[in-house]
Formats: sequence, C-alpha cells, structure tokens
Amino acid sequence: MNESVNAYLQKNRFPAIDLKAVLIDMDGVLYDSMPFHAEAWYKAISSLGLPCTREEFFLYEGRTGASTIDLIFNRAYGRDADEEEKQRIYNHKSRLFVACGAAPLMPGALDFLQQVKARGITPVLVTGSGQHSLLDKLSHDYPGIFTPQTMVTAFDVKYGKPHPEPYLIGLEKAGVEPWQAIVVENAPLGVQAGVAANVYTIAVNTGPLPDSVLLDAGANLLLPDMASLARDFETICSQLTTR
Repeated sequence: MNESVNAYLQKNRFPAIDLKAVLIDMDGVLYDSMPFHAEAWYKAISSLGLPCTREEFFLYEGRTGASTIDLIFNRAYGRDADEEEKQRIYNHKSRLFVACGAAPLMPGALDFLQQVKARGITPVLVTGSGQHSLLDKLSHDYPGIFTPQTMVTAFDVKYGKPHPEPYLIGLEKAGVEPWQAIVVENAPLGVQAGVAANVYTIAVNTGPLPDSVLLDAGANLLLPDMASLARDFETICSQLTTR
C-alpha cells in the first residue's frame, strides 16, 4: 500500500494525505443493491424490445439514469432519448426496483462509517442514484452518519460518473482539498470519477466484475469487500497519513 500512496502523491504532486473526509458511494458499498438495480434495468430496457444483459448494468453503475438511457438509445437508435422517454423509462425502472424489496446493508459498511465518525472524519455520500426509496433509508440504517449537506445525489449533478463532477462536489461539501479525502467505490465508472477528481480511490469489489476491471479503472487500492475495509481501516489510515 505504501507504494500506491507514494505513486498517488507523485502523480498529483501532493506532499501528503491529510485525511479529513471519506467520499463514499451507496449502491454496492452501503447497500447490496446492485443486483436489484441490474434486474430492474434489464426488465425496463427489455420491455422496450431492446437487447441488453443484466451484467452490463454493473458496468454502467454510477451513471445517472438519464445517461444510462441515452447510452442504450444511442446503441439502438443512434440518438439520445428525449425527456419524455427518459422520464417514462426511468419511472418504470424505479417501480421495478422498489418491487425487488429492501436491499440489505452491505456487511462491514456500518462498522466502517462508525470508525470514520469516531476519528472525526467527515463522511460524504456520493451516489448517482435518484431512488427516493433508497435515499430515505439512510437516516434509519446509518443513523447520525449523513446529513442533507453531506450528500451528493443525481439531483445535484449535471454530469454523472465517470465525470469527476460528483466527487468534486463531494469535496466542496466536505470543505476539503483532494489530498484531504479518500473515495470508496465498487464500480469502474465510480473509480474513474474518483481518480479524475485527484482523490486517493479505494475500490471494494462487492459485485461480479473481475478485479482487473477496477484496477484498470485506476483504483489506488483494491479490497474484496467492505468488511475488509472496516477491519483494516486503522492500518490503512496509518499508512495513508504517515509519510
């Protein structure tokens, strides 16, 4: 890990990491919800008679709903969807997602966030999701962790991941510079966004994608799950901030 920290600092010409904020994704990190999202997207797009696979939506994770629909439409029709089409398809996908039931908490996520808070580090949610049903669960499932002022959702951004904008807004909401934060992500597009925002990015591979996909996206550190991040967080903090 020391090598990855040194490489990050050298690449970005930062003198050190002074950890003050954790910018954390939601789906696939705080909740084991990506299988539900993939199934809902698959059914919504298939119902239009358009070919797709469940697996591809794990690759699109982090995009806004509108940009995912545009990607599908450009592949099928060579054009973006219009606003009525986007709203209708996304509403259908949202209903299908809600019908899947409550997404379980990701093992280790609460432990990790409690450690973050105990250290006086600011946790900031950075998600491409606009699912009200899931966003509303945060205050119940992760009490005292996030506030409306420390959440970045699809409603706050013009450009979804892999554009750095979501994480740049997260830095702004936390009141920190890139070298004062880390990103925790499970999706390649999210990893790309964190790296593009010049933040040290930890990937947790909680889904079906090969490790190589996250490493190729630029992850500075790869862990197998959130439980590993919670277990090793004290050591990781030490190695991040000791130069």
